[in-house]
Amino acid sequence: MKLNMHLLANMRKVTSTLLKKGPVDTTAIVQEAMKHATAFQHTTRPPAAPPPMRDINPPPAGSAANEAMHDARHRATHEAPQQRATPDAVPDMLANLQRTMESVREQFGGLGGLGNLGGHGADTGPSPWPGTFSSGSYTNEAGTRDYKLYVPSTLADQPASPVGLVVMLHGCTQNPDDFAHGTQMNALAEELQCLVVYPAQSQGANASRCWNWFNETDQQRDRGEPSIIAGITRDIMARHPVDPAQVYVAGLSAGGAMATIMGTLYPDLYAAVGVHSGLPFASARDLPSALAAMKGDFRRSQAPGRTVPIIVFHGDRDTTVHPANGDELVAQVRARGARKTAVEPGQVPNGHAYTRTMHQHDDGTVHAEHWLIHGAGHAWSGGNARGSYTDGKGPDASREMMRFFRTRRSS
Repeated sequence: MKLNMHLLANMRKVTSTLLKKGPVDTTAIVQEAMKHATAFQHTTRPPAAPPPMRDINPPPAGSAANEAMHDARHRATHEAPQQRATPDAVPDMLANLQRTMESVREQFGGLGGLGNLGGHGADTGPSPWPGTFSSGSYTNEAGTRDYKLYVPSTLADQPASPVGLVVMLHGCTQNPDDFAHGTQMNALAEELQCLVVYPAQSQGANASRCWNWFNETDQQRDRGEPSIIAGITRDIMARHPVDPAQVYVAGLSAGGAMATIMGTLYPDLYAAVGVHSGLPFASARDLPSALAAMKGDFRRSQAPGRTVPIIVFHGDRDTTVHPANGDELVAQVRARGARKTAVEPGQVPNGHAYTRTMHQHDDGTVHAEHWLIHGAGHAWSGGNARGSYTDGKGPDASREMMRFFRTRRSS
C-alpha cells in the first residue's frame, strides 16, 4: 500500500468521522480510506481489492470503532474480488501499515490529533494513584528494555516487611502507562500492599510493540526477551523488599503468551501466572505459525519442568486469539496431574455471564482456574476504559488474578 495525497486526504476524512463515534484503531482508518480511494485507483491502474488487514489487538466488540471496522471488512469481502493475504505477505502488510501511520502522525502533528489509535497513543493524563510510578531501564546481552514500577504510597517512605511483586506484560500497541490504567492493577497494589512492574516492549524489537512470543529464541530460558524480563524481575527484587515466594507474572494477548513462557521457563522465579487472551507455551515458531495459532491451529509443545499455578481469562467471542488457546493452557495443567474439575457458572450484574472451571489436585488444591467470559471479545475483562482494549462488563480479571496469586507461594 503506497501512501499518496489522495489516500492521505481520505484518511483525514475517515479519521474525523470515526473520532466522533469514540476511540478508533489504525486498521479501521486505513481500510475505510482505501475503500474510498477506489475511484482514484481506477484512473491510475486496474482495480484490485486491497489485501485484508487485521489488527492484532482490536478494540472490544460492540464499540463504535469495532462496528466501523466490521463494516469496512464486510464491504471489502462482499463488494470486491476475494483475495487473502498469504503468510509471506504479512510482514509487508505490517510494515506498510506502520509506514502509513508514521506519515499520518507527521501530517497530524502526533497521535494526539488522532485520538486513541492504539495503546501508546492513549491520553492517560496525570497519575490517579497516590504512590510513585517511576521509570527504569534494564540491559543485558539480549538487549535493553524500559519499565515502570509502581510503589504504593504506604511503602514509599517507610521500611516494610517483604511484599509481593506482580510483573505485568502489556499487549500489542500498548505501553506501561496504558496497561496500568486499563487493568487498574496499581489501585489494587495500593489496597493489597504489593509492587507492580510493567516491562515495556520497544518498537525497535517489534514494530507493533508486541512481545515476540512466537520466536524460538524468545522461548528459551536465559535468552532473548525472557532473559530481559527475568532480569527486570530480579533487579526489582534486589532493590526493594520483595518476598521471593510472592512473585507473579501476568499479561494480555502477546503479553499473555509471554507470561506463559515466563512461568514455564522460570518456575523457580514466579509462583503463579495470569493469562488474559493469551496462548500456550511455544505454540508457534515464527510469524506465519503465530497467525495460525491465534486462529486456534497451534502446535503443541511439551513444557519443560513443572507447571506453576495458572489463572486464565478468555472471551468466547474473541476473534483475535481463538478461545481454544485458553482451553489448551489449562489442558497442559490437567496433563500434569490436576485431574479433578469443579465448574461454577456466574453472572456479573448488568455485565457478562461466565463459566469458571477449577482444576484441582487430588488433595483439593486448585492448580488452575479457567474463566470463559460469554459474549466478551479480545479485551481485559473488568478493565477501565481509560486504558485501551478493555471491557468494563466484567468479571474483574485483575482482582481475581490477585486473589488467585495471594493464595500461591513458590516453594
